[in-house]
Amino acid sequence: MRILAIGDIVAPSGREYVYNNLGKIRRKYNIDFCIANGENAASANGITAEIADNLIDRGVDVITMGNHTFATHGAGTLLNENPRIIRPINYPSETEGEGYTVQDLGYTRIAVINALGRVNMTPMDCPFRAVEKALAELEGKADIIVADFHAETTSEKLAFGNYFDGKINIVFGTHTHVQTADERVLPGGTAYITDLGMTGVRDSILGVKKELIEKMYYTRKRVRFDKAEGEVYINGAVFDIDHESGKVNSIERLNFSKTEE
Repeated sequence: MRILAIGDIVAPSGREYVYNNLGKIRRKYNIDFCIANGENAASANGITAEIADNLIDRGVDVITMGNHTFATHGAGTLLNENPRIIRPINYPSETEGEGYTVQDLGYTRIAVINALGRVNMTPMDCPFRAVEKALAELEGKADIIVADFHAETTSEKLAFGNYFDGKINIVFGTHTHVQTADERVLPGGTAYITDLGMTGVRDSILGVKKELIEKMYYTRKRVRFDKAEGEVYINGAVFDIDHESGKVNSIERLNFSKTEE
């Protein structure tokens, strides 16, 4: 089977790209299951019920989140009502929503776990221990396990991937919005990439107008972030995996615009 993971969907331009093109991409790459990070899908970070419904209607099977999970009004209610949207598992236990979901496709069961890094991020419970606990709960309930580790530093993501090598089938990183070129199968059999990148305007700085970010760094003053406009690129990866054995056959990075599709 083939699993598509889509990097952080940024702003209206990113989500419109997914709305309009995901069906074609799924057909072109023979995708059986799609995971997308949606924590920046709303105009000012976070996600809304309408956006989530549209992404799911267009072919996203599970939406993962991150440090902007609760950026929109009603996010807690949305997480409680829609099990296909998951938030980082290492939020405090009383937080709304769930940190993982299991989707039964009939011929295989796919568990998706979301975790949040702690280096240069909002203080949070230990992602390693939280995911270990989830794996114990998932014993016998899932055939393939995928983890989205939403973290800032490459070192923490690499540590996470290697720590769970052989315990999780696929580990990919999100959050930094810059795609890494280190996709590989780790020694224990886990498919890994440090960061999927983003789905948004390429001529930008992480989806924001370049001049605003330049001004922020030059003056050291806070600025209002306005989303960039222009040609949108999708970043992500396709994982070809044997659904019976869990063995990964190949990993292919995706990085193209609509005109290059």
